[in-house]
Amino acid sequence: MSDPVIVGVDGSASGIDAVEAAAREAHLRGAGLRIVHAFGRASGHLSVGAPPWHPADHGLEAMARGALARAEERAHEVAPDIRITRSVVAGEALEVLEIESRSASLAVVGSRGLSGFAGLLLGSTAVHLAAHGACPLMVVRGRPDPAGPVVLAVDGSEAGAAAVGFAFAEAALREAPLVAVHVWNTWSERAYEGPGDPLTAVVVGADRLHEAEQRLLDETVASWRTLYPQVEVERRLVRSRIRPALIEASRDAQLMVVGARGRGGFSGLLLGSVSQALLHHADCPVAVVRGKE
Repeated sequence: MSDPVIVGVDGSASGIDAVEAAAREAHLRGAGLRIVHAFGRASGHLSVGAPPWHPADHGLEAMARGALARAEERAHEVAPDIRITRSVVAGEALEVLEIESRSASLAVVGSRGLSGFAGLLLGSTAVHLAAHGACPLMVVRGRPDPAGPVVLAVDGSEAGAAAVGFAFAEAALREAPLVAVHVWNTWSERAYEGPGDPLTAVVVGADRLHEAEQRLLDETVASWRTLYPQVEVERRLVRSRIRPALIEASRDAQLMVVGARGRGGFSGLLLGSVSQALLHHADCPVAVVRGKE
């Protein structure tokens, strides 16, 4: 059996959505599901030498165990055959999930939170976990089309190769088609988009650039198509601004897969702007996959 799928819960509706998605992922993988609730004061509010939590704090532990019981019940409704473990963990949610990810095949969180995971996308928890977690992260958001494709954002980066493999594996598990989208413009070789208009700028050798981008897309998926011959693949080359084009592609998808850093990423930046934009604005769940350090 593969490493478990872990899911962070807090009793919110978004957390329950994450539990359902995580249960389905565990079932597809033939893996166990580990439901985790972290509680404790945020590290920035601790006095020197203070413990991160106190077991008598307003009955938090009993409340957390109730949330876990409800989450386990929902997970069994989605996937009755999976093995489930659950734990209440003392500590700050971000740190707890990062540690839990070291022994997981996938981490799943919701797009909003109430307690330990409060302000998930409005704060830094999801971004931090996507950048520093030891396994792929799935953020459950939007209204996915269960009959839609898995959409892969192709950037051609060495770090992005892990995202390509993950996307093919997900499409195979879900028995879904894969749409590999590569967005390019006249700033494709730059570290950022702008200034100027990358869509209308006149570029010497634009035809050659178009051919190079098509070749990048073709070569990215070629070897993986051999490994996953059962996956129907559509290659989609789009000349546009990158973030809006990928958000648009997410509208009829059941899952969007993106690498943590792209080809134009700044040195030392562990999570690129495209990944962050999708975490905030995609219309379906987003899986962020990190490459090798």
